[in-house]
Amino acid sequence: MENIIASAVSQVGDTGHEAAPRRSPPGSFVIFGGGGDLTRRLLLPAIYNLACAGLLDDGFSVVAVDRAELTDAQLQRNVRAALEDFAARRGAEAVTLREDIWAWMQPRIRYVRGDFESMQTYQDIAAVVGDQNCIFYLAVAARFFGPIVDRLGEAGLVREGRHTFRRVIVEKPFGNDLPSAVALNERLLHTLTEQQIYRIDHYLGKETVQNILALRFSNGFFEPLWNRQNIDHVQITAAETVGVEQRAKFYEGTGALRDMVPNHVMQLLAMTAMEAPISFDADAVRNEKTKVLDAIHPLLPQDVVRGQYAPGVVGGKEVPGYRQEPGVDPHSLTETYMAMKFQIDNWRWAGVPFYVRTGKRLAARKTEIAIHFKSAPYALFRDTPVEKLAPNIMVIHIQPTEGVTMQFSAKIPGPSVRLGGVRMKFDYAEWFSEGPSTGYETLIYDCMIGDATLFQRADNIEAGWRAVQPVLDWGQDARSLDFYAAGSEGPEAADALLARDHRHWLKIG
Repeated sequence: MENIIASAVSQVGDTGHEAAPRRSPPGSFVIFGGGGDLTRRLLLPAIYNLACAGLLDDGFSVVAVDRAELTDAQLQRNVRAALEDFAARRGAEAVTLREDIWAWMQPRIRYVRGDFESMQTYQDIAAVVGDQNCIFYLAVAARFFGPIVDRLGEAGLVREGRHTFRRVIVEKPFGNDLPSAVALNERLLHTLTEQQIYRIDHYLGKETVQNILALRFSNGFFEPLWNRQNIDHVQITAAETVGVEQRAKFYEGTGALRDMVPNHVMQLLAMTAMEAPISFDADAVRNEKTKVLDAIHPLLPQDVVRGQYAPGVVGGKEVPGYRQEPGVDPHSLTETYMAMKFQIDNWRWAGVPFYVRTGKRLAARKTEIAIHFKSAPYALFRDTPVEKLAPNIMVIHIQPTEGVTMQFSAKIPGPSVRLGGVRMKFDYAEWFSEGPSTGYETLIYDCMIGDATLFQRADNIEAGWRAVQPVLDWGQDARSLDFYAAGSEGPEAADALLARDHRHWLKIG
């Protein structure tokens, strides 16, 4: 477990020696919603992993804030149970809790009970954290984002000193449309500076997502090809096998579009399509991402497919349709699948469509970016059926496995010139030694050291919403809903979206 973030925070030079990782500065990590599921499953294991990697200062502490009646000792027992559960859930990689790390963490875990809108809660927090560095993590429902930041400001808890920082990490969903995202940004910026706000997207904590920039800009043979002269189209897929599960109340008012596209999918699109920044400074990177999202051509109804899963079979098990899930309206028009065709109006990408799709209860769990290069001239291969020639595709695999696959044509051994498709694959797990990770380690560590590169800025957030706002403006009743069997590749209308351009999706399952 102690090796899981080494590659995220260290560099390997030509000599093969790793640069010594930089420890985070001392301070308190205050979690609003400290008794919740996100904290138990992801945040606390991530902090434990950072401790295993030796990246936390001795002056580090965790302060959990929630409504439940708990003592410090009870919280510490709950934390230990959560960490042991995290280790047990790693399957073949299961490990036992490191007692030396737990002995270091336990006395650094504190609890503050209180209501998120009561000033007494913030006075109690102030008494615990004092005047040291603080990161406030909002692991709460979105309706509390504004009130918590308001109270932090009123209590003087976000006032920074000459040598101390105060930062706030905001979870998604950041708004539910463009106007609400703008309003939330304005509310937070009334109390905080932009430099204090870290809008988190856990997709950006994945090594392969970060590696998109390294692949493009550190390799001389990729970047010259990364344009409309060489690329035919791009496919971005974020598929899940799970259904709505116990989130019906949340999902009914959200749907696949709001849940995935303005944040996760748009970040993948922006990192794939952005121009080279002048440096890897946070603002330089985020400037280029915003330019790409601002260049997206307004969507048209024929470029959008909305789907909803019907009963089917997933993993050999029969599962109900979305409308049969507990807590879902039996006549619900909420989409569980989205497919969209985006056009980017700039010099690099004009005429290159970006097809994106995301959905639940699909054939496999898979997140990937597929770069489809233009075909070579076929004049040399008159005796080979061109429809059998393997297309040149570079696939960046993000989950469940992380790596890159290249697909191209090669000559089949024999006396005649016959071509066959071959693949070369780079797999992170084969090249780098990494233990189990929650995906939050890099993001939490980056916030601690003040690196906002992987976090969204206000204009990034608003540009993502602006790209999909036309779909929301059409209204549910004005948009068709196509059904697909659970466990399938998605609705037929999504296939038709590409077929009319004489293209087809890569298989999910």
